[in-house]
Amino acid sequence: MTSPDSDGRTGVWLIGARGSVATTAITGAAALRDRLIPPTGCVTESPELMDPGMPGFDRLVFAGHDITDTPLPKRAEQLEAGGVLPRGLRELVHTDLTAADNRIRPGIGTADERHDQLEAAEQLTQQLCSFRELYGLSRVVVINVAATEAHPPPRREHADLEELENGLRHPDPSEGGPLPPSSLYAYAALRAGCPYADFTPSVGARLPALDQLATEQRVPYAGSDGKTGETLVKSALLPMFSSRALHVRSWSGTNLLGGGDGRNLADPNNVTSKTTSKQRAIDESLGHSVDGDVHIDYVPALGEWKTAWDHISFEGFLGNGMSMQFTWQGRDSALAAPLVLDLARLLARAHERGHSGPLPQLGFFFKDPVSSEEHRLVAQFEALRSFVERLKEG
Repeated sequence: MTSPDSDGRTGVWLIGARGSVATTAITGAAALRDRLIPPTGCVTESPELMDPGMPGFDRLVFAGHDITDTPLPKRAEQLEAGGVLPRGLRELVHTDLTAADNRIRPGIGTADERHDQLEAAEQLTQQLCSFRELYGLSRVVVINVAATEAHPPPRREHADLEELENGLRHPDPSEGGPLPPSSLYAYAALRAGCPYADFTPSVGARLPALDQLATEQRVPYAGSDGKTGETLVKSALLPMFSSRALHVRSWSGTNLLGGGDGRNLADPNNVTSKTTSKQRAIDESLGHSVDGDVHIDYVPALGEWKTAWDHISFEGFLGNGMSMQFTWQGRDSALAAPLVLDLARLLARAHERGHSGPLPQLGFFFKDPVSSEEHRLVAQFEALRSFVERLKEG
């Protein structure tokens, strides 16, 4: 059954709109619309998850925030040189890249740089509302694909919406505003009535006060930290060990990253958010902690490439020690971009159907799924498939 406003256009507002993931997603959506490429990696185009009521690629209008000023066409040129985009594609969608770039607004920096967070939130909210009204959009979905930030220390304002808004109106002069940038964006998005997703491990919408706001505003949100490579493999392998009663002793991983993501995660404060997210799947899937850690190293020479190597030691019958190793290599932006498009379409459809609050059914896309302890990939896919069926049925 086609939805009443399925012919309406949907805005996709990207936080970090000039980054590698956003540029790849915007380029890919235009190429999919014009059938220049197949929908490889877009699960909403698979037979099990296809819903004609979701907005098509031709109905997505891109905009966003960023703190950099490198235009999207130039960023696409850099990604082409790095092998992420196929040769010649950026010229074919140049008009789309230029149009989206003209809709990108200056973003916000660290929380300490914006002591008047209430003013910043009001400005962000107004920009989202103006975008929706100016282009006659049915709704706007906001997705955070910006660089990972360090998790903030807990504050009492995070626990309650009334406390939070009082803290925004009357910030502590010694601490500044109560929200980190990702949560300030989430607050503005929810205030504007926009579905929201955290594709990074930054705290974003995952504060009790913002959960209250999502319920109050009747908008859905999802997250956190897009599951694109190493953790995707983990979520497929972990059920194998537990279902065969093989005791995992240790699981260690090393990630080698180039590009902006690797540079950002070279900061020890930022990398903790990522490694914590990556580790959650192991502990919760197995039901016990294991030895070993995840290490992330910045290797500038890798450019857009990412390499992950994992070593697993486990115990079999009669105490026999065994091991398994795997290596995953790929360009992370090309893995992430189709998931961003999937999330935009699914969140728009869920919002249209009246869903609000956290959507654990979208845990298939995330390393650290909100309101869910399910990490088994097959189980997550089945939950997503059932959810899409319910969306189609209304």
